[in-house]
Amino acid sequence: MSVKRIVCTFGTRPEAIKMAPVVRELRDRDHLDTTIVVTGQHREMLGQVMDLFNLTPEVDLAIMTHAQSLTDITTRCLRGLESVFADLEPDMVLVHGDTTTTLAASLAAFYQKIPVGHGEAGLRTFDPLQPFPEEMNRVLTDRISSIHFAPTDSNREHLEREGLSGDTIFVTGNTAIDALLEMTEPNYRFRFEELNEAPWGDRPLILCDVHRREGFGPRIRSIARALARLSEEDVHLVVSVHPNPEVRGPLEEILGGSPRVSLIQPLDYGDWANLMARAHFIVTDSGGLQEEAPALGVPVLLTRDKTERPEAVEAGTVLGVGGDGAGLVAAGRRLLEDSAEHARMAKAPNPYGDGRAAARIADYLEWYWGLRRERPEPFVGPDRNPCWGGK
Repeated sequence: MSVKRIVCTFGTRPEAIKMAPVVRELRDRDHLDTTIVVTGQHREMLGQVMDLFNLTPEVDLAIMTHAQSLTDITTRCLRGLESVFADLEPDMVLVHGDTTTTLAASLAAFYQKIPVGHGEAGLRTFDPLQPFPEEMNRVLTDRISSIHFAPTDSNREHLEREGLSGDTIFVTGNTAIDALLEMTEPNYRFRFEELNEAPWGDRPLILCDVHRREGFGPRIRSIARALARLSEEDVHLVVSVHPNPEVRGPLEEILGGSPRVSLIQPLDYGDWANLMARAHFIVTDSGGLQEEAPALGVPVLLTRDKTERPEAVEAGTVLGVGGDGAGLVAAGRRLLEDSAEHARMAKAPNPYGDGRAAARIADYLEWYWGLRRERPEPFVGPDRNPCWGGK
């Protein structure tokens, strides 16, 4: 049998987390030759994940610059990947999600007539500006791609309604769950020593990560003021502060110095995953946390108006509270005061995966290239995922 060459291309921390299980699974297959190419769209946070999963890129474009714009990222990715793909001559380029690196890598491959496989395909809010630029990135990437790895059945339906052939779509579950279940453990010792010394258990832990570009300005200030009000309750509030000044500035100004608030730099993924598992609930505008927290039985309050992951909202484990702050305060207090409401959200079924998404992707690629006879079975949800149950 001939060996098929695959290039896995990514550039940010979320992509690296979700691509790591795929890379390792592909490298276990005898007839798949896998190369990692990173753009370095995020530098330090990307490196943390690569170290944690013991992955080393064969090519690193190192494009990150201070105050880089979307145009900067796109053009530097395109120029760098043009020569890389020409040299490697892969049979397929794999990308993941909805970052600017994802779109640029897909376009660079398309220009050289290299097939693209898109992990986490078919997510939609149906509003090109929410989230921005991610919604348009994933729509365009799906149009370019030859193969679509859809996490859920509803993602598959979105792609089929847009006219993509069902023969190109395979439902896998989300590889984020693969990574999460590998990282979380009940007796985990944090690398960030301050977390080992925290008095877990004496007060509910509220965990927060807000960083979306469309939230910059008045919206993030409203969220910060709402968090300040929640911190007046008998809680620990831990806020992961994204390095972007548009995020860091308002959070430090409004929450800095509050006695029950800890502002921390973004943690490496192992620490972050295990901190999530100890949370009473999570406040976020993140896409990935909407998938990960349900696998840990942790309710999510989503500070967005629209989500491309409605499955968890429909299941009841994610609640949209908008970005004006009032909804966040009301919902947060309800989860603190109403144990039945908290239990209802925490025990809602998780529709996003069973920890075998990466294996399904590798199985499908082998079938696609005729390296195995039978088309593999797709993921079927929403069975509750196995996890160690840190609550």
